[in-house]
Amino acid sequence: MKTKSILRKIFLGVLGCVLSMSIHAQSLNTFHIIPEPVSIKSKTGVFVLQPQTCIVAENKNAAQVAKMLAEMLNTPTGYSIAVQQKKIAGTQSIISLYVNETQDKEIGKEGYILRVTAKHITIRANDPKGLFYAVQTIFQMLPPDAASPVAIKNMQWTIPCADITDYPRFGWRGLMLDVSRHFFPKAFVKRYIDQMARYKFNVFHMHLSDDQGWRIEIKGLPRLTEVGAWRVPRQGSWWSFLPPQPGEKADFGGFYTQEDIKEIIAYARERHIDILPEIDVPGHSLAAIAAYPYLSATQYITNVNPGSRFYNIEDNTLNPADERVYSFLDTVFTQIAGLFPFRYIHIGGDECTKLFWRKSAKVQNFMKQNGVKTEEELQSYFIKRLEKILQAKGKQLIGWDEILEGGLAEDATVMSWRGMEGGIKSAKMGHHVVMTPASYAYLDLYQGDPLVEPETYSTLRLKHCYDFEPVPEGVTPDLILGGQGNLWTESVPHGRQAEYMTWPRAFALSEVFWSPREKHNWQSFITRTEKNFEYLNKSKTLYARSMYDAIITGAKGPDDSLKVKLATEIDGLDIYYTFDGTNPDPFQNKYQGQPLEVPKGASQIRVRTYRGDLPVGQQINFPLKELSNRLEK
Repeated sequence: MKTKSILRKIFLGVLGCVLSMSIHAQSLNTFHIIPEPVSIKSKTGVFVLQPQTCIVAENKNAAQVAKMLAEMLNTPTGYSIAVQQKKIAGTQSIISLYVNETQDKEIGKEGYILRVTAKHITIRANDPKGLFYAVQTIFQMLPPDAASPVAIKNMQWTIPCADITDYPRFGWRGLMLDVSRHFFPKAFVKRYIDQMARYKFNVFHMHLSDDQGWRIEIKGLPRLTEVGAWRVPRQGSWWSFLPPQPGEKADFGGFYTQEDIKEIIAYARERHIDILPEIDVPGHSLAAIAAYPYLSATQYITNVNPGSRFYNIEDNTLNPADERVYSFLDTVFTQIAGLFPFRYIHIGGDECTKLFWRKSAKVQNFMKQNGVKTEEELQSYFIKRLEKILQAKGKQLIGWDEILEGGLAEDATVMSWRGMEGGIKSAKMGHHVVMTPASYAYLDLYQGDPLVEPETYSTLRLKHCYDFEPVPEGVTPDLILGGQGNLWTESVPHGRQAEYMTWPRAFALSEVFWSPREKHNWQSFITRTEKNFEYLNKSKTLYARSMYDAIITGAKGPDDSLKVKLATEIDGLDIYYTFDGTNPDPFQNKYQGQPLEVPKGASQIRVRTYRGDLPVGQQINFPLKELSNRLEK
């Protein structure tokens, strides 16, 4: 009997250990937060959200975020959780928000400390921004149903117990949406801002003007929106469109009134997002010139471009030798500065052709009179004058890295897009930089195989996006403000496609810009990304699943014959293929890692990825005649 008693105690002890380990493992596995916090200490147990849960704003500065938290929780739960100023005695389920009276230097202005126990969640921060970001973390600790826009009944809403300390690596964590090439309605812009806020972005860059559209009302210059906001409708491949035809009506486009802009700004500020407005000059100005032809040196009567080829055919550059241009810009930027509270205004400065300046006798004479030797120096002259206009309005100029050419304006901040070189050069000159190189941060590029992706140009896969390091070697880190992803919209005709191109690559960028470099882990990121797909599904947000698709490249054999090499971007997937024209499935022709010989007579390989018996990637039907174009370098 004694032996049985001892064995029973041992068994129960072992079972207890196993159960404890299991609970702890489950708790650890519940964290799928993007971007990865600085520190997470998992604890056993969960906080259960209940109808009687109360939210306490322990000081006035916490009240607005507390209200947003209540709205976030009440929508999917159907509860009526209220915000209170004081704890009510006997309450067993409390969420407390508190803005520190004494600053915690570790977490800075945007950081937070989050403590979750079975009965009490406490959030402390130095600023409401920190509280807001803690709320976004809590959202990702809830089940994915938390993203539902309607209430879900009979659901247990749990948040795993943990201690989290978190703060961002960079102060500038941006996304740019090009609303010029395609106009996006105000409702979608707000939705996009909501999505940004969820993943702790804090700068929304609106590209408001370009050759294909002027998108903001400027009082006193009505033709900017009467003419410049509209173009002839076209569908198909960008740059292959017919130019406007005689008599064709320009009725495709739109613009934001100043009241719209005020509403968007207020909406973003509630979510602690600054809006960076961009008016792209002196190039990329065809929409403005279509409205007011006197702005160009040629003064051609032209149309807003619909996506047809025009570069160096039509003059899309402002005339830097005409004082009327600077009066025009002063009017525009006076109103832009009055609308947008952000300290920066983006003036573009990129891809400015110099052809029409060279051809203009007036411009050339102006250069001689003012000792300007080259057209690059002339652009620098233009940018420096524009900087003075902005400084007079209390704003700071930021532009694409072409503003370096001919001499950088004294206090300009540079957004480096043509690789990292412009940013490195600017930083070494003592200027602040936002890193946004096309090779890592251009969200309009292919995410997977062009055969199964919407048409665009070049490629930026999720893994490469995640590998982005914004601080180059040899540069003072303090001069790198942060980074930004850019979504140009030549090939993005509507909001659904904008979402598809943004997510999940913006997950990667959010982690690059927020999380400590040493916390970056690709396998962990993919696990968390897959879980966050569930949140996007619930919120009806479109996203790309390209990370599941096979990667097809060519390899040369010893006899110079071409072979097919297959790979996947993420681990844990199997690849199946056929050469005989049938569709692959997981019962034959599993790729084993070695390049494949091409059978005689085969014209196509069909490839698909599986996880177990379930297909996860798109089927790619690849014409073998294209193999030589995909040789590994």
